[in-house]
Amino acid sequence: MINLTRYTRGAEHAGGPRSLPMKGDIPVDRMLVPVDFSEPAGKALDYAITLAKTFGAKIDLLHVYHVPVTVAGPYAEPLPVAYMDGIRKSAEAQLDSWLGRVRDAGVSGESHLTEGAAAHEIVECARQLQVDQIVIGTRGLTGLKHLMLGSVADRTVRLAHCPVTTVPADEE
Repeated sequence: MINLTRYTRGAEHAGGPRSLPMKGDIPVDRMLVPVDFSEPAGKALDYAITLAKTFGAKIDLLHVYHVPVTVAGPYAEPLPVAYMDGIRKSAEAQLDSWLGRVRDAGVSGESHLTEGAAAHEIVECARQLQVDQIVIGTRGLTGLKHLMLGSVADRTVRLAHCPVTTVPADEE
């Protein structure tokens, strides 16, 4: 477990070592943690839980799902309502499970589910909920994979109104 109240970076800055902000220095009452149910998202959630305990903050979990138009086929027929309901119900069940992790850790939390472009929806949700910080996992993609798939975390950092903490994936 990370003890944020005692961590110092050790690098000299403006005449002395810099420390992470202590409780009370910067208000962190509400954090948004976007999750896609991957291992990097789980690592980001664990980090956010540690932060929430340190600052006494609430965690808002957000899952954004997106069904590409190409799934509808070449004839642009709408997807059956039952198919879309199935996706939503599956996402709700997984989100409830992840919210259980937050509450089991003794942290207050809520969950939110929406459909759309991930980075845009993350930033919009953060704005509407007036969160103080976003904690998001990164997959650690580089090179061609990064260029082709893009990065939700990168776009979120660029567009967000509040600080964004990125939690890197483990390198393999």
